[in-house]
Amino acid sequence: MKIGIVCYPTFGGSGVVATELGMALANKGHEVHFITYNQPVRLDFISSGLHFHQVQIEEYPLFHYQPYELALSSKMVDIVSRFNLEILHVHYAIPHAYAAYMAKQMLKEKGIDVKVVTTLHGTDITLVGSHPSYKSAVEFSINNSDAVTAVSNNLKKQTMESFGIRKEIEVIYNFIELEKYPELLHEECQRISIAAPEERILTHISNFRPVKRTQDVIEIFSEVHKKIPSKLLLVGDGPDLSIAKKKAKDLGVYEKVLFLGNSVELEKILCYTDLFLLPSETESFGLAALEAMAAKSAVVSTNSGGLPEVNVHGVTGFLSDVGDVEDMSKNALFILKNSERLQQFKEAAYEHARRFSLQEILPYYEKIYKDLDAIRDK
Repeated sequence: MKIGIVCYPTFGGSGVVATELGMALANKGHEVHFITYNQPVRLDFISSGLHFHQVQIEEYPLFHYQPYELALSSKMVDIVSRFNLEILHVHYAIPHAYAAYMAKQMLKEKGIDVKVVTTLHGTDITLVGSHPSYKSAVEFSINNSDAVTAVSNNLKKQTMESFGIRKEIEVIYNFIELEKYPELLHEECQRISIAAPEERILTHISNFRPVKRTQDVIEIFSEVHKKIPSKLLLVGDGPDLSIAKKKAKDLGVYEKVLFLGNSVELEKILCYTDLFLLPSETESFGLAALEAMAAKSAVVSTNSGGLPEVNVHGVTGFLSDVGDVEDMSKNALFILKNSERLQQFKEAAYEHARRFSLQEILPYYEKIYKDLDAIRDK
């Protein structure tokens, strides 16, 4: 099939999933066209079926904020028309589903019936979508999509409770490519390059927004370091990174923290990791935790949003209430103090991650595409 994918081209979970999905579809023989304002950071043109089309945003003095939705809609119309796309799969309701609806209407006037699949990832519902300025547009965009998916049961529940939704929402979990985490990688993982043999390695990956509660990460690490020699790897960038650095200095652990910035080689970083920390205020799914589990890392996280669907309490790690640093620190120490117990948690995390493999999840998206195509043919 010929499929257009619209996403944010950033390090965030929605952009990562959309990019990995597009590459997997191309590897299976589909023709995939990415439509966004920059090339997605994880997009690797390893398949002849992959294409990227940049949305150009013109600067006009008249506009205080440039109308990206208009440029995106026009680009969708152009690409669907030129390449005979059958499906537009948009990730995020706002602005992508809204722009796709406008493109669909313009294409109808040309006699073209493109089907729109909208995947909800979380922020488009829990933060942006619930704002009074956007709520009606989000509701309209969801109800006028041809198919709608959500990345967790919790997100589906939140969407149904927050909006007047008439469409069926199918839950399709986020996924990982287990092949990126081969056993060989663990054998080649030279922990000694960043930590002493007796040190445990904790990791946190995020966009360092307030919702990620990165100060809690530093506090948990500080409590662990008091009892166990350890290092903390912080991966990513964002507005709260400077706050995290100050917190680390205030607690006297700054020299034990490695600030690694954004990276497209997370599997190489995660291979060092003993324990992954995700004390977020909310997570619609928790893709970073899943990636850590695929690299055989135990997880200590909050019990917010879709995290309990990923991190199994007492099996792959532990869940705590948001802000309960004391409980998360206690759980982290319980896992890390005993090497045999740590290994059991790491093995269990990997086994659970296998349920979210690309091979398991991809057929669900393909079925949606085929079902919509069959409807068009009738």
